Amino acid sequence: MSGINEFIYNEVKGSDVVLFMKGTPAFPQCGFSGQVVQILDYLGVEYKGVNVLADDDLRQGIKDYSSWPTVPQLYVKGEFVGGCDIVREMFQASELQSHLSEKGIAVKGAA
Repeated sequence: MSGINEFIYNEVKGSDVVLFMKGTPAFPQCGFSGQVVQILDYLGVEYKGVNVLADDDLRQGIKDYSSWPTVPQLYVKGEFVGGCDIVREMFQASELQSHLSEKGIAVKGAA
């Protein structure tokens, strides 16, 4: 496992909810990352934001890791959930809330 893959693996496994994003949760640096941050904040989910802009190897590495071409990328309990569009669609259909709850993640206002 390369250094960057090991870093990503440890980040994904180290927190229940991890968002690889452009910028930080307090200061997203792209609209898509910002949308996912808004959804997670709205749901009151505790998560770790990892800024891919801090490191070019990380920015490419996360795409290789998930075989997903874009950032942001949301991971729950070590599993890749999706990018902005998928997260938004799941949220609007209440599937994201269910998925998080099923994984034992506390969600504000979950059914």
